[in-house]
Amino acid sequence: MIRQLLALLPRRGGAAPIVPERSVAGRTLLLLVTIMAFLSAVTLGGVVLVQKSAIAWSADVGRELTIQIRPAEGEVMESNLRTAVSLAQSTPGVASARALSIEESQALLEPWLGAGLDLSAIAIPRLVVVQLADPAEADVAQLQRNLGAINGASLDTHAAWRQQLNTMAGTVVLSGLLVLGLIGVATVLAIIFATRGAMATNREIVDVLHFIGASNKFIAGEFQGRFLSIGLQGGFLGALFAILFFLLIGMAAGSVLPSEATAQVGVLFGQFLLGWDGMAFILAVVPVIAVLTAITSRMTVRRYLSEAS
Repeated sequence: MIRQLLALLPRRGGAAPIVPERSVAGRTLLLLVTIMAFLSAVTLGGVVLVQKSAIAWSADVGRELTIQIRPAEGEVMESNLRTAVSLAQSTPGVASARALSIEESQALLEPWLGAGLDLSAIAIPRLVVVQLADPAEADVAQLQRNLGAINGASLDTHAAWRQQLNTMAGTVVLSGLLVLGLIGVATVLAIIFATRGAMATNREIVDVLHFIGASNKFIAGEFQGRFLSIGLQGGFLGALFAILFFLLIGMAAGSVLPSEATAQVGVLFGQFLLGWDGMAFILAVVPVIAVLTAITSRMTVRRYLSEAS
């Protein structure tokens, strides 16, 4: 009955009787929701990239051990290196072990000592890199005990590095979630102001609806449907732009940045490859934004009407 009476109300420029489908406020809100959805999707995508990279880092670091052999008086370094390699290869769970050459060991010191230095007169420690087939099955304790037979040998499991990586990744993820929460709060506030503006603009129509017997629930439902449509459109556009952003930034990182910088960015973000799971997280922004927009508008309308009555 109410909808039949609504059809008799005069339409202004073809607009809907309650919530205009095309208005300056509607277009502005659509743009705002699109921007908020884009920022949310980019933040969420960045969190996914960092989390995936951190898992890959931890897995790579966990599959490698380092045996350091310091020079000792009366010890033959090359003999100790061969013994360490043999002990590592005979340890259960070890895939391979090799000693770094003197040139490779010197190259590891260049970032701190500089290039071009003659280190031949200096007795520098030597390293044996051990690759594990399965970190869970590797008998690291046995290798640690066996290395006690080599004077000056020590085993580094990189546990401290893994802890630092996990802490850093956790901090980035937590920061991203906090930013995501702030974006959500800003979106809710923007929807509240837009809804109150739409209510004030269409105040005379709301009064007519009340006069013909429309309930607050019915009016709130009309606003909810309109804002749900805006949320869906804005969420979809924001998610689409975010996916395009990651695709473009990935191509730019490979073609614009120098090879060294590209390698560092690739280590940090994994070449900006979201994968299907990352895409799913970004697309999940669409229904979340839409539902948030609809619920916020409905609650705002109900509160506005209760205050005005």
